[in-house]
Amino acid sequence: MSFTSRRTRGPAIGSETVRTLREGLGDRSIVLIGLMGAGKSSVGRRLAACLELPFVDADDEIEAAAGKSISDIFEEHGEDYFRDGERRVIHRLLKGGPQILATGGGAFMNSETRQTICENGIAVWLKADVELLAKRVRRRNTRPLLQGKDVHAVLSALMRVRHPVYGEADFTIESKDVPHEVIVSEIVSALSQSSALRDSRRV
Repeated sequence: MSFTSRRTRGPAIGSETVRTLREGLGDRSIVLIGLMGAGKSSVGRRLAACLELPFVDADDEIEAAAGKSISDIFEEHGEDYFRDGERRVIHRLLKGGPQILATGGGAFMNSETRQTICENGIAVWLKADVELLAKRVRRRNTRPLLQGKDVHAVLSALMRVRHPVYGEADFTIESKDVPHEVIVSEIVSALSQSSALRDSRRV
């Protein structure tokens, strides 16, 4: 499990708020979902620092388990193979909560993975518009679903398919072109004002 770097800092949140949120989580994790480029890892690290919880990136854990990059997994075995491994890794990680878990864009689309997240975590959808996503993902050329394709067209197509499913998340937070600390504060505020963390039926 990858713990948050000491150099990563979240926004200043009152200790009472942190304590209340952590008690409300129990053994559950906060799971960040959304399309590539939504900021799940960057926001997740800062949210973890803010709440003094471990941060785990599911993609990093998948690569560690497979001993190869996600691009290589896609190329050598195909997407179905990758999704099955992703499902198993996320299931294992969620048994080790509480934590902040950043997932790949397609993870929540798998019905078994989605059920595991709903049973063992609080799902937070980081929702961004296509222009912001395209701007961010163009900085990296290692994403298998974008190799040799029109970034804007791929993202738009993914939005049409995935957004209705992402909408099943417990919370939706707009991921805007602002400092990540702003998004973290909005997540904390949404969690603090919700009864989701106090619903003992989900623990």
